[in-house]
Amino acid sequence: MQRETLHRLLRDMMLSRVFEERAAEEYTKGNIVGFLHLYPGEEAVGVGVITAATPSDYIVSTYREHGHALARGVPARQVMAELFGRATGMSGGMGGSMHMFDRERRFMGGYAIVGETCPIAIGVAYSVMLKNLPEAVICFMGDGAVNQGTFHESLNMAGLWRLPILFVCENNHYAIGTEIHRHSAVPEVHKRVAAYNIPAEKIDGMDVLKVHAAAKAALDHIRRGGGRQFIECETYRYRGHSMADAGAYRPAVEVKAYQAIDPLSITIRNLELKYPTASELAKVGTDNIGKLTAHMLSEGHVEHEEIEALKQEVQKAVDDAVAFALDSAQPTMDDAWRHLTCNRHREILI
Repeated sequence: MQRETLHRLLRDMMLSRVFEERAAEEYTKGNIVGFLHLYPGEEAVGVGVITAATPSDYIVSTYREHGHALARGVPARQVMAELFGRATGMSGGMGGSMHMFDRERRFMGGYAIVGETCPIAIGVAYSVMLKNLPEAVICFMGDGAVNQGTFHESLNMAGLWRLPILFVCENNHYAIGTEIHRHSAVPEVHKRVAAYNIPAEKIDGMDVLKVHAAAKAALDHIRRGGGRQFIECETYRYRGHSMADAGAYRPAVEVKAYQAIDPLSITIRNLELKYPTASELAKVGTDNIGKLTAHMLSEGHVEHEEIEALKQEVQKAVDDAVAFALDSAQPTMDDAWRHLTCNRHREILI
């Protein structure tokens, strides 16, 4: 893998982690209201997949999409401002945490309904196919979506029409709060996909290099005309489902087991909501970001000084995003009306 790509993977994962930790802090201060679903622990999936995409590909995301938007290249200022409900946000402050959208970057939105991404991505992919465009659609979903009718109907369409779509299941085992083997007769998601004649594989979603390689291979297959692909990324979230969820339904021994793969300090996990200090973060050991860092150091792709400079760059970007959001104006009723009437002239997105 090229050194530039490795650096991008590392930076985007670090940015996502620091951004989400800061979002949790701002939530406790009251600067962010409503639902807030955070991404720590799952960064390798979003960053690995989106880095493998091209600027012309379409991204359809879930309500846990802040890290996806950042990886797609949306400035941290615009993402944070949207969380703050400010007019300078990605969706003009109208969408908040779960409804971010960026037409220019073909980031087709985050969606709050479980399984909602599937039929939307199918519609985008169908349009791409009809126009014979050299593009792919990436559809993210969680493991909680696989029992929804929209999931099965969409996969049937994708398999039947051989649509240019890559389904990515971020399997963190618990959906909202129920372990997958308790709600699915077949807990191996990739095996269920076989019913729709869609090539599928399961990969380690805690290893960004494996995720990137699998996504690139799948997208290359789609661009060669092979159509629909599916990857199940086995991952883990370190916080609860949302900021309102302490995550007490997960056994402590299980959380400790995953800490051996990607541990965070107790303050980053479920119960304590304060932002971790630099010294606290330094004590937590190797995580999925640290795993990539260690690989890059051992292979000579990066120096220790570059890692420190990157940490400072990411922290500065997040601090700047918060300051920008705080200084931005609230949207007005005129803004709301303009958004309501924006599609009266049959504008198209694809």
